[in-house]
Amino acid sequence: MSTLASRAAARLLVVPVLASACLLTPATPAHADDRHVETLGVAAEQAKEHAADQSTTDSSSKKEKAEKRAKRRVAKVMAAARSRAGKPYAYGAAGPNAFDCSGLVQWVYRRVGERLPRTSGAQAGATQRVRRPQVGDLVFFTSGGRVYHVGIYAGRHTIWHASRPGVPVRRDRIWSSSVFYGHVR
Repeated sequence: MSTLASRAAARLLVVPVLASACLLTPATPAHADDRHVETLGVAAEQAKEHAADQSTTDSSSKKEKAEKRAKRRVAKVMAAARSRAGKPYAYGAAGPNAFDCSGLVQWVYRRVGERLPRTSGAQAGATQRVRRPQVGDLVFFTSGGRVYHVGIYAGRHTIWHASRPGVPVRRDRIWSSSVFYGHVR
C-alpha cells in the first residue's frame, strides 16, 4: 500500500473509534458538571491568590528586613559620629581621641563593620556615587579635580566632619557647591 493510502485508511479507522468512545461514556447531569467546574475554578483562583499573597509577603518581608537593617546601620553611623563631637582635629589622626577628616570617616564606619581606605581620595573611589544623598552617605569636597575633604552627610545640607586645626569634630552646614556624594556599599 502506498503511504497516501495508508494515511487515509488510518483516518477512516480513528474517527469511528473516537466517536464510539464518546457515545459509550456515561452522561452526567448538566448541573453536576457546572458545580464541579465552578468548584475547580474557585479552588484554582484561591490557590493563585494564596501563592501571590505568599510571594508578596515573602518579598515584602525581605524588603522590610533590609530596610530595618539599613536604618539600624544609619543610626549606628550617626551615633558614632555624634560620639566624637568635640574631639580635636589632628592631621593624620584616625581616632579615637583625635581625627582628621578621613580618619573620622574611617573610624565611624569601622564601628558598623565597614572597612574604608585611609585617605579622602581613596574613600571616594571606594564608594558608589549618588545624586541625592541619604543620611550616612559621604560628602566629598573637590577643588581642581581632586578630593580635599570628606564628611558624613547628616541631613538638611549638614555634615559631621573634622575640618581643620583648632576646630573640633562637629556638625556643620555644607559650605560649597563643589561636592559629590558617595554611598558606602
